[in-house]
Amino acid sequence: MEHRRVGRAGLKVSALSFGSWVTFDQQLNDDAALECLQTAWDAGVTFFDNAEAYAGGESERIMGRCFERLGWARETYTVSTKFFWGLR
Repeated sequence: MEHRRVGRAGLKVSALSFGSWVTFDQQLNDDAALECLQTAWDAGVTFFDNAEAYAGGESERIMGRCFERLGWARETYTVSTKFFWGLR
């Protein structure tokens, strides 16, 4: 997997990211989400995207639980998130 620098700060992320907009909550349970994350990781993805608005925040919670279960070293992946008006 190709990795690219983001801006001038030196952060490097995989050229492809794993997004969870329509992936987590009603569509997938924690076990299926974990399997998707592991498959992305095995393909070289180290950049994971989320947002507080996805599934009312449940997407972030599911991703967090999965990362904890996967036990990857925190410095080996990047997580981005977004928030929208009405943040809770």
